[in-house]
Amino acid sequence: MKKVAIFGQVYKDEHEEYLSTLINTLNKAKASIFIYKNYALSVQKTGLTFTDTLATYDGSTELDSSFDALITLGGDGTILRAFNQIEHLNIPILGINLGRLGFLATVQKTEITEAITSFLNSEYTIDERVMLKVESNEDSTTFKDLGYALNDLTIAKKDTTSMIGVDAYLNNEYLTTYWADGLIISTPTGSTGYSLSCQGPVMMPNTNNFLITPVAPHNLSARPIVISDNTSIRLKVLKREDQFLASLDSSVTTMKVETELKVTKAHFTAKIITLKDQDFINTLRDKLLWGQDTRNKFGSKQ
Repeated sequence: MKKVAIFGQVYKDEHEEYLSTLINTLNKAKASIFIYKNYALSVQKTGLTFTDTLATYDGSTELDSSFDALITLGGDGTILRAFNQIEHLNIPILGINLGRLGFLATVQKTEITEAITSFLNSEYTIDERVMLKVESNEDSTTFKDLGYALNDLTIAKKDTTSMIGVDAYLNNEYLTTYWADGLIISTPTGSTGYSLSCQGPVMMPNTNNFLITPVAPHNLSARPIVISDNTSIRLKVLKREDQFLASLDSSVTTMKVETELKVTKAHFTAKIITLKDQDFINTLRDKLLWGQDTRNKFGSKQ
């Protein structure tokens, strides 16, 4: 019997059908179901009662390695939020896409029954994704709570129209100073996120690399650079303003300009459940519309 947690951020009326399908499919298989308390409360506020009999959990302290999966309802942002709850617990995530693009949440809302049945029958693989660990030289409890990221760390200007300068060091060796609106340090998973919109390359998830991508750089020669994920990256914002923004995935905080950030590879990985026919190459074609070019009709899969 499978033991699963269900996580969502925002419940909308149009989600009723999909949440109900998910719960019914799990109940038929006699799975042990725990639903995120805040999400269940938002469902119950609409007058629906089908979550009332489910056990609830309230944050990472009530999750442990006995769970077979954490199932998310939303988009990629929901998955990123979910990782704040499980971090090093080694619970794999299965994402149901109720959002838009969905590089991580690959189960479409019309495929819930089939996908959950495959999961219950253990017809899946677990894809391990490298994560970022970010430390600062500032004794900031707020920032230390945002210590890990699956997608990226972004440094950005705050309350100014001017660009910022960021000194970058690789293994304590000076690389360059980026003059830009910001700087992105991303994992291969994050290469299809913010970095992609800033002209960064797409990296396969299993490559052992990090990616440094400037945001709207003023240096015409500044280009994205791919480095080994065993590299220690140190970043220092030049003192043109008093503060800057630092975001880890979907969490944002304000930092003092004197703060230095150190980025390394986390000692644990994120586990993503991958069902059959949902590999990364298929996802790229579907999400980036590569197959929409009519010249590709003769280059279909064999």
